[in-house]
Amino acid sequence: MTTTQVRATCPHDCPDTCALLITVEDGVATEVKGDPDHPTTAGVLCTKVARYAERTYHAERLLHPMRRVGNKGEGKFERISWDEAIDTIASRLTEIAARAPQAILPYSYAGTMGLVQGDSMSARFFHHLGASLLDRTICATAGFTGYKYTIGATIGTDVEQFQDAKLIIIWGGNPIASNLHFWMRVQEAKRKGARLIAIDPYRSLTAEKCHQHIALLPGTDAALALGLMHVLIRDNLVDEDYIARYTLGYEQLKERAAEWPPQRVAETCGISAEEVENLAREYGDTARRGEPVAIRTNYGVQRVRGGGMAVRNITCLPALVGAWRHPAGGVQLSASGSFPVNKSKLQRPDLLKQSVRTINMTTIGDDLLRDTSPAFGPKIEAVIVYNANPLAIAPDSDKVMQGFAREDLFTVVLEHFQTDSADYADILLPATTQLEHVDAHNAYGHLYMMANNAAIAPLGEAKPNTEIFRLLAARMGFTDPCFQETDDQLAAQSFDASHPRAIHFDWDSLKRKGWQKLAMPDAPFAEGGFPTPSGKCEFYSASMLADGLDPLPTHIPPYESVASNPALAAKYPLAMISPPARNFLNSTFVNVTSLRATEGEPHLDIHPDDSAARGIGHGQMVRIFNDRGSFVARARVTPKARAGLVVGLSVWWKKLSSDGKNANEVTSQRLTDMGRAPTFYDTLVQVEKLAA
Repeated sequence: MTTTQVRATCPHDCPDTCALLITVEDGVATEVKGDPDHPTTAGVLCTKVARYAERTYHAERLLHPMRRVGNKGEGKFERISWDEAIDTIASRLTEIAARAPQAILPYSYAGTMGLVQGDSMSARFFHHLGASLLDRTICATAGFTGYKYTIGATIGTDVEQFQDAKLIIIWGGNPIASNLHFWMRVQEAKRKGARLIAIDPYRSLTAEKCHQHIALLPGTDAALALGLMHVLIRDNLVDEDYIARYTLGYEQLKERAAEWPPQRVAETCGISAEEVENLAREYGDTARRGEPVAIRTNYGVQRVRGGGMAVRNITCLPALVGAWRHPAGGVQLSASGSFPVNKSKLQRPDLLKQSVRTINMTTIGDDLLRDTSPAFGPKIEAVIVYNANPLAIAPDSDKVMQGFAREDLFTVVLEHFQTDSADYADILLPATTQLEHVDAHNAYGHLYMMANNAAIAPLGEAKPNTEIFRLLAARMGFTDPCFQETDDQLAAQSFDASHPRAIHFDWDSLKRKGWQKLAMPDAPFAEGGFPTPSGKCEFYSASMLADGLDPLPTHIPPYESVASNPALAAKYPLAMISPPARNFLNSTFVNVTSLRATEGEPHLDIHPDDSAARGIGHGQMVRIFNDRGSFVARARVTPKARAGLVVGLSVWWKKLSSDGKNANEVTSQRLTDMGRAPTFYDTLVQVEKLAA
C-alpha cells in the first residue's frame, strides 16, 4: 500500500479557511485532518469538514453528465456523454448569444471560495460571451460597504491577536458554529481573564458561554451603537488624542450621538437603558485603562434594511476609544481586504467588449419572471448555475421556483449532488470536490494565502469548473490564449507578488508549504493610515453623502417592523431570523447523513410567552407564514429566542424537509440601505399550530 499526505485547504464559506492534511492510501483519501502547524487551524477541524471524505465518496455523488427527461423540478435525468453535454450547451448558448448575449446569466457564489474554481475561467467565459454580469450580494456586501465607508477597506484585527484582548464583544455572530478557530482564541482570552459579551437577538451556543448576553430586537444594532457613542462621549470615555489625530467628523458625530440617549436606545432595541449604560462604560473604561478591547462583528448584523449603516456605526467605536492602538484591539468584520488578489488577471474583464447589465443574485426570483423591456433588457433565456444552490438559498423562494420552472429557460447546473437547484437543470454536469482539483485561496478570517493540491483523481467523469468552461470556450470557438491556461497557471496569478503584503509569493513554494502569511502590521491602524479618502477613520463620510446616504451614523428601522409598517406588524407580529445550523454550511452538507442526523429536522425556536399565546407545545409541528409563503417545522419552546422572535436554523434542502420547503419561503427580495444586499433577517411572520 502506498500512503501519501497532501496539503489542501478547506474551500467552504467560513472565515477559518483551514489548512488540511489529506491522507491518501492507494489513490483513496482515507483521512482529512487539520494541519497542526498552521497557526490558525492548529490541527482542529469543525464537525463538518472533519467528514469531508464522507462527502467526497458519498453514494449520491454526481459522476456523469445528464440530461433532463422529466418535468422541471422532478429531478429525472438520463446519462449522456461529455461530448453531447458540451455540444448541447454550446449550441444553445451560441444561438442565444447571436441574438441577445445578455439573455445569458451566470449564477454562482461561494460553493467554493477558491480563486481558481470560483471565478476565473468561468468569468473569462462569460465576459467573452457578453453575458449579463451577476451582482454577488447575497452574503456580505451591505456590511462591507458600511465598513469601507468608515475604515476604507475590509482590514481589521488579526484573529491571532484576540487572545490578548481584555474585553471581547461578539456582535451578531455565533462563532462556535461558524468561526470555530476565532472561538478558540476567545476561550484563551477568557482563561486569561477577558470578559466576553454577546449581542444577538438569539441566545446562541456562543451567547450561552459569554459572561453577558444582550438580546436586542433584530435590525436595531445601529441604534445600540449610537447609544454606546452617546455614553462614551457624554462621560468622556473617548481617546481625545486618537480622535484628533486619526479621525474625521468628530464634532458632527457628537451632535448625532446626542440624539440617542440610553432610554431612546432601550425603547428602540427592546432592552434596558441600564444595559446600554453598562456596556458603554465597560467598553470605555477598559480602553481607558490601556487594555485592548475588541469587537468581532459578523454578517447577521447586516441582513436587514439598515444593515450597512449598522456595520458602519459599530466600526466607528474602536476609533472613539483608541482601541486600534493595540494589536488585540479594534474590530474584525472580514480580513479579505488585506489580500492583494489579482482579480483582473484571473477574471479578465477586458474580454468584455461592451457594457452589459448587472443582475442582482438576491432578486433572482423577480428577474427570472421579467419579460423583455427597455428598462430591464432582454428576458433571461439561459442560466448557468455553479457553486450555488439558488432554489434553497435565495429569498422569496416561491418566485425563485417559478422562475426556474419556466419551460423556455435553459438551465445548466454544475454540481456534486442532485440539489434542489439541480432538479431544475436541463443539463446537469458533475463537478469535482476540493480533494480532486487545484486551487488557491485567500481568507476572510485570517491572513494566510493558501494552496490546495489535488489529493485524488476525479471520481467518475467529474471535471473541475475550470475544465468545463475551457471545454465550452473551445467548442464555441473562443481563441484567446487565456482559455488554454491550466489551473496551476491560473493559481500562479492569484496574488500580486509585487505587493508588499504578498512579498515573496510564489505558487510552487506555496503548494509545497500549503500556506504563507501576509506581511501585515500587528496593529494596522495604530497610527492612523486608514485607506479612506482622508486617510482617517471617517465618522463623517463625504463619499456617503455623494452616494445619496446620510454621511453620519444613524439608525434605519427594518422594513418589516412596528416603526416602519405597523399594519404589517399587527398582522404578522413575530420577527424571524434564520441563522446557520451548526451542522450545515449554507446549504452544503445537508445531504451528509451523519450531519443531518445530528441536526435532526427543521426546528423553530419560539419563546414560551409566544408559544403559550398560540397554544403551541414543545415538539409540536407548526406552520410559519406571511404573505410570501409558508413552511413547517417542529417547535422548540425555549427562552433562547427572545419574546417576539422566532428562530429557524437553516438552510435545509427543500427536498429533505417534510413539506418540501424551507425558511426562504417567507424571506423577502428587498435590498439593504447600501451594497444592494439581501434582508433575510428583516422578516415578520405568524406561527400557528399545524392541524393533526
